[in-house]
Amino acid sequence: MKKKRLWDLLLAGSILLLAGILYLLSRPAGDGAWAVVTIDGVETARYALSQDQTVTLGGENYNILEISGGAASVTDANCGDHTCVRTGAVRLEGETIVCLPHRLIVRIEGGQSSPFDASAG
Repeated sequence: MKKKRLWDLLLAGSILLLAGILYLLSRPAGDGAWAVVTIDGVETARYALSQDQTVTLGGENYNILEISGGAASVTDANCGDHTCVRTGAVRLEGETIVCLPHRLIVRIEGGQSSPFDASAG
């Protein structure tokens, strides 16, 4: 009987730990977070992550940047590989979206730091 209770406590503790980690990873970035857009190595714009908006970056070579819910993502582009679109949303300090064909970088600055030192994948 004691062994079953121990397993129940371990299961409950694991669920609480997982819930805490998910909360930390999904909460929106702080008010001071910015999506900094660089094209050809030159900073062209800064957009606050606290303000939802959709912006077209570039002219003939375009990327659509959507800022929503404290995160930024490239939702459409006319580049060949669409790696920038598949990157998904970024919201933590230092995260980036890169479109090599258009020489575009979207970098998050001034936001919440990642809880991890590095990622593997």
